[in-house]
Amino acid sequence: MTENDRLGGLDHGKVIAALLVVAIHTAPLASLDADLDFLLTGILARTAVPFFLMITGYFLLPPYLFGSSGNYPAIWRFIKKMLLLYGLASMIYFPINIYAGRLQGIDLPDLLRMLIFDGSFYHLWYLPAAVLGVMFLVLIGRKLPFKLVFMIALILYGLGLLGDSYYGFIAGSGLLNKIYQAMFQVFSYTRNGIFYTPVFLAMGAGLKIKNSSCPTVGIAAGFIISTALLFWEGMTLHYLGVQRHNSMYMALLPTMYFLFQMILRLDISPKRSLRTISVWVYIIHPLFIILLRVMEKFTHTEQIFIANSIMHYLMVCFLSFAFAVAMQNFLPDNAASRIKYHSSATEKVTGKTGRAWIEIDRNNLQKNVRALQSLLPANCQLMPAVKANAYGHGAVLIAEELNRLGVNSFCVATVSEGIELRRNGIKGDILILGYTYPKQFALLHKYNLTQTVLDSSYARLLNSCGQKIKVHLKIDTGMHRLGERAESIDDIEKMFHMTNLVIDGAFTHLCVAEAKTTPGREYTLKQIYSFFNTVNVLKKQGCDCKKVHLLASYGLLNYPEYAGDYARVGIALYGVLSDRADVANCPINLLPVLSVKARVAITKDLYAGEAAGYGLQYVAESKRKIAVLSIGYADGISRSLSCGNGQVLLHGTAAPIIGRICMDQMLVDVTNIPDVQSGDIAVVIGRSGEREISVYDLAEASNTITNEVLSRLGSRLERMLC
Repeated sequence: MTENDRLGGLDHGKVIAALLVVAIHTAPLASLDADLDFLLTGILARTAVPFFLMITGYFLLPPYLFGSSGNYPAIWRFIKKMLLLYGLASMIYFPINIYAGRLQGIDLPDLLRMLIFDGSFYHLWYLPAAVLGVMFLVLIGRKLPFKLVFMIALILYGLGLLGDSYYGFIAGSGLLNKIYQAMFQVFSYTRNGIFYTPVFLAMGAGLKIKNSSCPTVGIAAGFIISTALLFWEGMTLHYLGVQRHNSMYMALLPTMYFLFQMILRLDISPKRSLRTISVWVYIIHPLFIILLRVMEKFTHTEQIFIANSIMHYLMVCFLSFAFAVAMQNFLPDNAASRIKYHSSATEKVTGKTGRAWIEIDRNNLQKNVRALQSLLPANCQLMPAVKANAYGHGAVLIAEELNRLGVNSFCVATVSEGIELRRNGIKGDILILGYTYPKQFALLHKYNLTQTVLDSSYARLLNSCGQKIKVHLKIDTGMHRLGERAESIDDIEKMFHMTNLVIDGAFTHLCVAEAKTTPGREYTLKQIYSFFNTVNVLKKQGCDCKKVHLLASYGLLNYPEYAGDYARVGIALYGVLSDRADVANCPINLLPVLSVKARVAITKDLYAGEAAGYGLQYVAESKRKIAVLSIGYADGISRSLSCGNGQVLLHGTAAPIIGRICMDQMLVDVTNIPDVQSGDIAVVIGRSGEREISVYDLAEASNTITNEVLSRLGSRLERMLC
């Protein structure tokens, strides 16, 4: 699977890229018009290999270029698989190399050049080039910031241009030409792992972490304009006759930047088989080009299959795809299918094939977003709180879905939570609401995170870090937790003159916004007045707070007119309020987003008088049938639900929890539920048939609020969109 269930566009894009590579080597339009064929094979088809490289960069390199979480075994696995594929492909073409005399009289330097740079067969250069490019970026990416890494890759690409499509401009330049001629003794083309691949690998990694927030129409316009420039550049250089090769163009970079984003935005399910097929088409198609040429000698069909370039192309594609499909069926899980999509993350048994999991209702989440947005005043946006793993729902999963819905501002509690979002490609502003240790300040700049200024002394610490840091000022209007006191105008004003603080906003937090009592409402209005008064006084002193926000979930539900520029919705986004009693006063219809489910491990009989579980807290009064569920308190299910305080649903019927909940399992009584067996699904939170167990039920049974129940759900519960 791809890392996201909507990234299937990459799978389909790889097939198109493979077809374009076949076109490069068969010249399908040559029998019609040479210039038209060059437009296809010498320009348009040159997007194919960069696309493959960007996929590799997108899935493999972010941990190595944007932080220290990458592990070298993951890189070595990638290199090993690429080299194994290279070795296999080289063996396929070894007899052809012998027959063609390519290996006759070859010395060691020539052999090394062929294996490392040129490829053991003309199209196989890509495999060692990808390895070289990855190794180079990992080497410098662990020491240098991404911007500098990308600049180095861009410079190398620029140097490569002079040895490729722009070679004619330096061919008569004396010293520079001699330098490139010396380089060509080491490698035949600058289209290699040093000059060509790093920039596209880095672009792929960059788009995973810093995907553009530009609307789709803007991305499409950028692609159209850059592609037009690519065609103009390619044809101009072609007519001037300056090209030594035609793989590298300046306009190819923006074209790939926009094209890749367009494909990422396609809502298509992944199809792993297409990855296998596209790789094998790339590897095997030259063999069928050769076989067709041999066939025409014996069948005298050269006018059909060779002279007719379109027919020749179609036949090569057909034979290559037939072979690739056969290989895909013969080797359904081979290394080729994983070669571009390998992630450094550990593979997991996920979703409904696992022991216990969380299901996220995508439709309900979308409805909640739209309902909350309906309360927003003009020019106000949602800034969802995805802290604490999005209240147990899965921060990355939720943020990805919110990005898809057009939500591009988030708040989290810690710098590590913000980094996790960035490393998984979440775009937009990310505000850290809590404390960040000074030794981690550099991470704020590196990952483009916005830090909350906790008070005036913390502002001085931030300012002393030596880098520009985006911040929002926290103003304490009465909760007396974080923030500089609202009346400390002078101290707040000084923050605006600190050179390293880029102040993008200011906010406060309402501590009794849920209260419907007169004292509660009076205190909340006092906080609101205090906040806006402070902001206005600062503005009169020439200190513009820019974006201001003070409402969380209950604030938006009860005081939407005071929303400011953002509403930091948390628990309400997930279709729940902290207490069941609050639902009656909610102005909108909120739908629960999360369900928790677990497998029945085994069932067994208990006889009268037998006890079960730790401490033998349950004793059967009569013969009972019990089921062992594969979920426990390590998964976030509170022990306070033990001994009959909680229940689950099986086959639409309630089954009480008996005995003590264990770390990894719990016991339930299924005596009155027929046909319960191993593998059945029990609902811990959610619906089964006509019955429902809500998070309110668990909160009330545990004597707490829903926020705690949800946010404590364990990390080993896999989250999946439904």
